[in-house]
Amino acid sequence: MLVIVARFLAIALLAFALSACSARYQTPVAVGGDDDDAVCQSRGYAQGSPEYVACRKDRDVQRNAATARADRRQRDLGEYMLNHPDRP
Repeated sequence: MLVIVARFLAIALLAFALSACSARYQTPVAVGGDDDDAVCQSRGYAQGSPEYVACRKDRDVQRNAATARADRRQRDLGEYMLNHPDRP
């Protein structure tokens, strides 16, 4: 009986850890989940035009900046928790 409970707890812990990993690299919401092509075309830019290319590049820069901010916040939180173990 104890072995079954221990296996169940181990599987539950592993599933929890893996679910956290899968959610870690999602695109931040700050950029929006919109399709870049649809957004740039809705602004009136024809596909292949210099304005369209600039719009797509701007969206890439915004997405990368939001990802970097999210990574930095996560790292800062981890460092804070390591440096202040007595505070929740």
